[in-house]
Amino acid sequence: MSADMETLIREQARLIILKALLQQIDETLNSDLLIHELRPFGIRKSREWVHEELGYLREMGALTTVAVGSVLVATLTEKGHRHLNREIAIEGIQRPSRPGG
Repeated sequence: MSADMETLIREQARLIILKALLQQIDETLNSDLLIHELRPFGIRKSREWVHEELGYLREMGALTTVAVGSVLVATLTEKGHRHLNREIAIEGIQRPSRPGG
């Protein structure tokens, strides 16, 4: 897989993760559940890979994580909300589509 394709997959996966968190009442999911959220989009990656993406999103301030055993529990932050609402753009995360688009 080319470097450009890998970058695109990572940016898209990060957006999917943020959207999945937003859909939860408490805006929280664990990394094993996030693996299943990515599969319908053709992104089949390991827990370690998902943990790397959660680490990136945490570093960018889009979510927080807590380690519980061997999984990470991720929670959406205000900055993550702002990215999903298109109020800001966080580098390395695909922009959400415009409403109605």
